[in-house]
Amino acid sequence: MVTLAMVNITIYPLDRGRIRLDSNIAFEGHRLGTIDHPGDVNEMVDFVVYNLLIDHPEATILVDSGSHPDAGDGYWAPPLYQLFEHRDAAERTLEVALDEKGYTVDDVDAVVQTHLHLDHAGGLYHFEGTDVPIYAHETELRNAFYQGKVGGHPAYAIDDYDRDLNWQPIHLRETTLWEGVTLHHLPGHCPGLMGLSLDLERDGTLIFASDQCVQRENYEGQPQGAVILDERSDWFASLQRLHEMERTRDAIVYAGHDLEQFESFPNSWS
Repeated sequence: MVTLAMVNITIYPLDRGRIRLDSNIAFEGHRLGTIDHPGDVNEMVDFVVYNLLIDHPEATILVDSGSHPDAGDGYWAPPLYQLFEHRDAAERTLEVALDEKGYTVDDVDAVVQTHLHLDHAGGLYHFEGTDVPIYAHETELRNAFYQGKVGGHPAYAIDDYDRDLNWQPIHLRETTLWEGVTLHHLPGHCPGLMGLSLDLERDGTLIFASDQCVQRENYEGQPQGAVILDERSDWFASLQRLHEMERTRDAIVYAGHDLEQFESFPNSWS
């Protein structure tokens, strides 16, 4: 068992609303429904969208910036919105979610983008023209700009991140930016996805897997649906890394969009 130095950190989960989608997107299947045509045998489910705010002695850190508030008003392409209906994006803004925890956007000293899909990077406009560092894996930056400008991958909205931002690329497989806060490159869902491990004084080690596991069942071994899986072999390798980290660090692993798990979250961890 790895012994880690625990740090006086407080983590707040930020509720950014709900996305309604076909469960086959999260789990391997073969038929997909849309919002208007869910189908007779398709199960439409609600996913949570959440960010994290890390109150650290060295910085106040935002993890992901959520969906753009205009997602349902044409900012997301209509065919994509038929698959991923973020119906309360305009109500569950970053400002609202931060205010519920007693913070404002101006309190944020740094942003960690686990990846740049549009339900994770839609709030980056708040930091345009500022010196707030935006951390993302170099692989994700290359892929997102290519897909946004050339490849046309629907999960990337180029207007989310093609802005005057203070990008700080992450190059390594594992990077500790602040004591007790480590970023882990976990490709599979997309090439540059990162998760985080946080070593806390009271609550021990928490691992936030982001969309490497969108639901708890993914962590238990059920692959994601092909719609949101970039590379199956990479996904399984990253899953094995997560399980090894859980075992060796006696950690708790949290999925990226599991509503039931989110509803069990405390107001904060420390």
